Amino acid sequence: MHEIFPATAKAAPGSSTQPLISICIPTYNFGAFISETLESLEQQDLSGAEIVVLDSASTDNTQEVVASFACRLPNLRYIRTDKKLGIDRDMARVAAEAHGQFIWLFSADDVMRPDALALVKPYLKKEYDVLLCSHTNCDKEMKFLSNHPVIRAKPGEVFDLSDNAKRRDYFARAATTEAFVSFMSGVIFKSDTWRTVPLNEKFVGSCWAHVARFFEIMKMQGVMICFIGGPLLNKRGENDSFLKDSVVDRWRLGIDGFQSISREFFGLTSDEHKNITRVLRAEFPLQIFLALRLDLIREKKVQEIAKLDKLFTDLYGSAASEVWLQVAIYRFLTIVPISFLPLLKRAAHVTGIKVVIRKFLEFTARAR
Repeated sequence: MHEIFPATAKAAPGSSTQPLISICIPTYNFGAFISETLESLEQQDLSGAEIVVLDSASTDNTQEVVASFACRLPNLRYIRTDKKLGIDRDMARVAAEAHGQFIWLFSADDVMRPDALALVKPYLKKEYDVLLCSHTNCDKEMKFLSNHPVIRAKPGEVFDLSDNAKRRDYFARAATTEAFVSFMSGVIFKSDTWRTVPLNEKFVGSCWAHVARFFEIMKMQGVMICFIGGPLLNKRGENDSFLKDSVVDRWRLGIDGFQSISREFFGLTSDEHKNITRVLRAEFPLQIFLALRLDLIREKKVQEIAKLDKLFTDLYGSAASEVWLQVAIYRFLTIVPISFLPLLKRAAHVTGIKVVIRKFLEFTARAR
């Protein structure tokens, strides 16, 4: 690993010239997108800030694109590794290279909204370990789609996660896994807090090692987290670098990965684990499971169907749980061929299964 160009002189931690915040951008083969990211940073108030780009041995034109900003962004540093490290190590490495008092991990294809950094700076206080913000969802061309929920809280609301009751309240209010720092562009860590624990090798390769770090620090010493609202950035969709093999594998990465980390730090019977599972079910509802399964049936991908069925069972559990109806509907789909759907419509009046069948037909109709 070597620093291609250091844009400013390095400042010792704690010195008067230490940056207040480091915007840390790990990247691999995002040359087509990182220009827009850096342009959005160019429009910010960068006083007291540095930008650190860690290139994990990209094989495209990433280096040339970043180099073109060397003069435009005098506080930009560009570091390149000799080999691809993977996102977990990339995030850990770029954070280790940061000089700022706070670290804002930022994806190389997202775009910071105007004045976002100016809105963040008043929250960069010593008592906060983590700052959490919201974002918009966009398509690959950055066309606005929706605002993304994070947590049911007001901007500026603070949670002391060292307190058991307040931690349970925080987890209960989570709207998406982003409340648990799953989306790196939506979270800012105090540097000293981030460095409390090292990279946990057990979770390297999961793509959620930063979440494991957050939970580990929370369990060890607690975390003071402030929700600062937003949206502060636009998230580019349809550009998932984790989607290597199939949609099912990508879903498994999110579902199994999060559940394994949750079990590790909180245990199966904890309120924290129950709320993480609740949030995962909200992000992966029955409807999209049915839609994907129908697609896989049409494509005759038998192995993928089996993997999806197991993933559904892992997330939704048994029919005796609070989600028994979703489980019952899904099980209908596993045993009833699509060609039999007209017969189900005729049988919808049958006592005892009327509601289940109607719900099943409703969901399959939407999925199509």
